[in-house]
Amino acid sequence: MTLQDIVQAIVDKAQGRDRFIVAIAGPPGSGKSTLADALREALTGQDETAEVLPMDGFHMDNAVLEARGLLPRKGAPETFDVRGLIDILQAVRAAKEEVLVPVFDRSREIAIASARPISPDTHVVLAEGNYLLVDQEPWSHAAPLFDLTILLAPSEPVLRERLRARWVHYGLDEAGITWKLDGNDLPNGRFVLEHSRTPDIRIETF
Repeated sequence: MTLQDIVQAIVDKAQGRDRFIVAIAGPPGSGKSTLADALREALTGQDETAEVLPMDGFHMDNAVLEARGLLPRKGAPETFDVRGLIDILQAVRAAKEEVLVPVFDRSREIAIASARPISPDTHVVLAEGNYLLVDQEPWSHAAPLFDLTILLAPSEPVLRERLRARWVHYGLDEAGITWKLDGNDLPNGRFVLEHSRTPDIRIETF
């Protein structure tokens, strides 16, 4: 399925809706943010209004993770503020007022609160994040909030290559990269693929 095919599916299904929320899920390194940004640009080019809502903005703060012994597993399902994410999704779903959403700054490894406004006039909201389609509590409480679901599912060798390049870019040494890949990112990716609901659209590579 091409980018334009997905855009057309969104445009067709969103007709007559005040707010249409697309969930874009997949393992770390699968291309979720790239796809969300490309869809936003393409939709805007077709006179739609669209904005991206990134799940990564709901990372727990490092101090909280450290106190819970979870800092080395940052990015695992239990290291996110799922209730906060669902609260924001519900407010976005209502489309009654501007909603300010957090955005994650990977270079500083922190979430920045109220960093992106979603106007009540925004028609399509592209929610993207690893665990949005996970069929386990508390993540499963988000399911009724999505109008269209997309799962990106590249092969593990592709994910490993992309993730290695990511951590090289951020200056990790070889030991740090090995831990990020095999101690956290790839196990999290397997969890996503094993426990996500069947999506409306599944993409093996993007």
